[in-house]
Amino acid sequence: MKGLFFHLGRYIAWHKVIYQKTGNFSMFYKEVVRQVYDIGVGSILIVFIISIFIGAVTAQQMYYQLTGTSIPAYYIGYIVRDMAIIELAATFTCLVLAGKVGSNLAAEIGGMRQKEHIDAMEIMGVNTASYLVLPKIIGGLIAIPILVFIAAIVNIGGGYLASVPTGLFTNFDYVKGLRSFFNDYNVVMMFVKSVVFAYIIITVSCYQGYFVKGGNIELGQASTRAVVYSCVLVLVSDYVVAILLTSG
Repeated sequence: MKGLFFHLGRYIAWHKVIYQKTGNFSMFYKEVVRQVYDIGVGSILIVFIISIFIGAVTAQQMYYQLTGTSIPAYYIGYIVRDMAIIELAATFTCLVLAGKVGSNLAAEIGGMRQKEHIDAMEIMGVNTASYLVLPKIIGGLIAIPILVFIAAIVNIGGGYLASVPTGLFTNFDYVKGLRSFFNDYNVVMMFVKSVVFAYIIITVSCYQGYFVKGGNIELGQASTRAVVYSCVLVLVSDYVVAILLTSG
């Protein structure tokens, strides 16, 4: 518990340094663009593959569950759509990104700490927390919600490919389900979750790398902690956000 409160306190205090003046705007802007590209474009393929199969499995499982019941077939499209928007797109995408992006960020910043690049920058008067971490936060807050939005669309498309061409039910039924009972507040909920998850993934991973001590073994452990802690916090925050946005 002592270690938990120590790291929690240092994590909170670290944020005060991150949001201080960054210096050269042009370099800062270029770094933000690079992070958006690395996180967004670099992850779109894995997000696409996972999302299309999640949608396919969801449609297949819903068809299996509803077979023999009096529930209309078009409800499957409705269920696939809302599951993708409300939960699956944001949560699964960010869990994957916690592994891919989180470990990369922890290793990148941790490597700079081990090679004393960060110490050298601090000697020159550079606010390293802001210079190294803030562009990653902004880049993640831009790229990850876009990836979640793409994942939701692909998820729904995966459900279509798994059901209509295979003859589970007709194109009319699936499209009717997609257009039924739509609530645009669910889209708002999806984006709120994606922003919260993105912030957790980026800051927790950067924290683990920024404060790493030791050699390659400790750096590997920091990367592992970045992934594990990010995944756990994403799931916890998923529950908290769901309560806050759906209560009342």
